[in-house]
Amino acid sequence: MTPYEEQLRQEIIRVTCLEAEQGLIRSSDGNTSARLDEDRLLVTPSGVHKMTMKADNLILVNREGEVLRAKPGLKPTSELRMHLEVYRQRPDVQAVLHAHPPYTTALTLVESPFPTEYLPEVLVALGEVPTAPYATPGTAALANSIRDLIQGHDTVILSHHGSLHVGQSLEEALIALERLEHAAYTYCLAHNLGNPVPLPEAELHQLKEIGQQLRG
Repeated sequence: MTPYEEQLRQEIIRVTCLEAEQGLIRSSDGNTSARLDEDRLLVTPSGVHKMTMKADNLILVNREGEVLRAKPGLKPTSELRMHLEVYRQRPDVQAVLHAHPPYTTALTLVESPFPTEYLPEVLVALGEVPTAPYATPGTAALANSIRDLIQGHDTVILSHHGSLHVGQSLEEALIALERLEHAAYTYCLAHNLGNPVPLPEAELHQLKEIGQQLRG
């Protein structure tokens, strides 16, 4: 194992623990992957409690999802097909997070679009946030549901099933996840107090332009 692989394994564990500590994933839910090189990925295993997961629990797979190295008894996350689809559609992406942020997910249960028009930082940092139609977890249908959306978005909400985030690093994807859930939480608080007031159209247009410039 190279020093870089050891470092990447530790980074996956660090980010996963931060997700769990913030309640963005629970128990063995959620999954993470990162490119080791052009042909290989490190992915989290299925059925392992995230707060007790160790670096050597991570599984090495190729671009077709074939296991190259794994501890006995462990298998890749059931959402591996969705991760592989992201890397096929986005050669620029180095890391993928799938989490179950509760407030974001709750919005999909009542078929509420993600509230991009209320908080300036949402449009600037995340841009438009689409919601993929519901598809059964762990199936090819789930991978298909995000195929088109992930081509033009770094964050996609999965109806009834959490969110998907991609980035040039694991930390970049984590930051997007944290921002998404904080915006959903703030919107839900405001909704409980009354009728949230969106930003003016002219301001929304300006924020979109600023965000596009910052995100390149």
